[in-house]
Amino acid sequence: MTMQDRGELSEIATDGSGAPVANPWWRNRVRVPGLDRFSGLYILAAVLVIFAFTIPGLFFTTDNLRNLGASEAVTAVLALGLILPLAAGVFDLSVAAIMGLSEVIAISGQSHGYNPVLSCVAAVVACAVVGVVNGIIVVRLHVNSFIATLGMSSILVAATYWVCNGGQEIVNGVSTGFTSFGTDQWLGIPSSIYFMVVLGIIIWFVLRFRPVGRYLYAVGGNATGARLAGVRVNRLIFGSLVISGTVAGLAGVLLAAQLGVGDPTAGPPYLLPAFTAVFLGATQITRLRRPNVIGTIFAIYVLAVGVNGLQLAGAPSYINDLFNGAALIAAVALAMRVNRSA
Repeated sequence: MTMQDRGELSEIATDGSGAPVANPWWRNRVRVPGLDRFSGLYILAAVLVIFAFTIPGLFFTTDNLRNLGASEAVTAVLALGLILPLAAGVFDLSVAAIMGLSEVIAISGQSHGYNPVLSCVAAVVACAVVGVVNGIIVVRLHVNSFIATLGMSSILVAATYWVCNGGQEIVNGVSTGFTSFGTDQWLGIPSSIYFMVVLGIIIWFVLRFRPVGRYLYAVGGNATGARLAGVRVNRLIFGSLVISGTVAGLAGVLLAAQLGVGDPTAGPPYLLPAFTAVFLGATQITRLRRPNVIGTIFAIYVLAVGVNGLQLAGAPSYINDLFNGAALIAAVALAMRVNRSA
């Protein structure tokens, strides 16, 4: 029997008794082109069509689209920092709390009379130190990254409330030049979007064209195999957590510039959208099925468009958490299905 004969026989379906069945239903099912990598585009197109008919005067306005782009830039920056540890196979559940701490430090420093630049540098450095502590706990003490960063998140929330004197918003002494950075526009585009794009290009370049990017993906795919191949696994995991904390600090400064006040509750709500975007983005655009910059930013705005449209249509305030939670479950389920198929 030739190989061609075997291939033809392997495609003949049988019923429970072994008898052949002609034209089984799964052979004739309709396949949607690009559904494996571009499902987000189908979702985005459907959502836009729905909103075009239901709330055209509210959704498709320049101000709404501009505000949507600026507000989601903070989430995108936070998610970009998450890509590195997730690529290395570790979780950093403390990023949102780190961002919240950075936000209040940047504002608190100005309220005490310090220069805005110095206050922002102090905030980012403090967050980098938190990343170092996370790396030491995970790499040196061998604590599971999920547990270590979850515990760190709780500690940072307490520290944030301590900086805010028990949870009071910090509203005095904020520089107008600092807040203008979060609200200014260049060529009609909010400055925060430029910040997001520049950071995204840097991380994309490192992951795509530098050896450290390939090593990170290798560690995330098989840490033992990477270690046997000579990759310094612990160093890469440590570095990814430090960078994640540093980028979260930058996101906190950007958030502080947009809000103009030190809000101790501002950071934690960003955790779910950021993780959702990275997981959903891993199933989009590229064929590699791993955390990546382009897919993450695309997923951020697909989710944001859905939430924004629902809110403008009069949906209750809790729709944000409901939508992002459902999207996270769907993203992970889709990723697992794609991986099994591969």
